[in-house]
Amino acid sequence: MDRRRFFEWICVSLASSVVGLAVGCKGRQYAHVLNESDRNMVGSHTAGAETWEPLIQTSVTQLLGREEGSVKLTSHTGEPCKKRICFLEVKNDSSEEIGDFLGQIYQEVDTIVNASEAFELVNIRAVKAGLQQAGLRPDDLYTPSARRKLAAVMEQEREPIDYFLYATITSGTTRSNSKDYQRDYTFSLELVNFETGHTEKESTKIRKGYHKSKLGKIRNYGSG
Repeated sequence: MDRRRFFEWICVSLASSVVGLAVGCKGRQYAHVLNESDRNMVGSHTAGAETWEPLIQTSVTQLLGREEGSVKLTSHTGEPCKKRICFLEVKNDSSEEIGDFLGQIYQEVDTIVNASEAFELVNIRAVKAGLQQAGLRPDDLYTPSARRKLAAVMEQEREPIDYFLYATITSGTTRSNSKDYQRDYTFSLELVNFETGHTEKESTKIRKGYHKSKLGKIRNYGSG
């Protein structure tokens, strides 16, 4: 084999090796278990745990903390008595699909409420069954007659309700000429007294920048 053909053979062999390596690695995926001290991954295209978890934690904690001082935590027999909240729905009015985070939001709210000293959540399955039996939708409960109808059903099932809770997700998007954009996420809660209809509200916002390159953050927000 002369020198020219030898180098051609070497080049073809190297090219084949690179292609084979790329094909072999294509289907691979790696993972690791996060520790409590590990930060959440930041979603590159949509909101993720880094957005939803602090929004939920802040909103629920502040709302319950404000309401806790005004509730009576003893029954007519003088025994300790937590107030019962039915968490009706999470309404997504944002520009993004929240996917499997819908179930995660329910679980996060459930954990925070049940960890409080003044409140506990009514089982979501019992609430859905009660609404179906009463022929009601969540939005109907803003009327006194609908609340009385559901209350009768839930009392019959031994699942009394003191409050109902709505969550709403909204977003607003600001775009630049460079195709970078900022999205402001708001998580809003409405806690409604089942008997009186009095409503307490709480909203928390997180701003997040999305960039086409690593320099996008510096270009839009500076180096600070």
